[in-house]
Amino acid sequence: MRKSLQVLLAAGSFLCLGTLLAPGRPWPPAAGDPAADREAISAVLRAQQSAWNRADVDAFLDGYWHSPELTFSGSSGVARGWDGVLARYKKNYPDRAAMGQLEFSDLEFRFLGPHAALVLGKWRLQREKEELGGVFTLVWQRFPEGWKIVHDHTSAVAEKPH
Repeated sequence: MRKSLQVLLAAGSFLCLGTLLAPGRPWPPAAGDPAADREAISAVLRAQQSAWNRADVDAFLDGYWHSPELTFSGSSGVARGWDGVLARYKKNYPDRAAMGQLEFSDLEFRFLGPHAALVLGKWRLQREKEELGGVFTLVWQRFPEGWKIVHDHTSAVAEKPH
């Protein structure tokens, strides 16, 4: 009886393995390479910073998920959808002077799985007559076309006197 149970368990394991590895069936996604994923996300952020500093809001938004499910949360509330986020940026930053020069710093990466990441960081915006800054939390998702921001929470933080 014990021998037949072992044979049955072995046969069941073999059948399960065969089903998983069947031709035409996609392999399960492999875990992401954190160093490569960190670099890929950093490249998107560098491209965004460059687009911003050229006053190209449309190119800046290439880093965001082009979906009605995209969300942006900030001091003026929540903007929903790619079109809503684009409208928010164009309203708040109508020209090069309003956009100034953007710099991201102090990035911290937390991978939530092979296809999701949380990135914390600081932003600084240098305008002709003022400097603004603050913090952000970006939720990223890996798509076939690469990493995209699916949620952005950005806050201004007043500089503390020294």
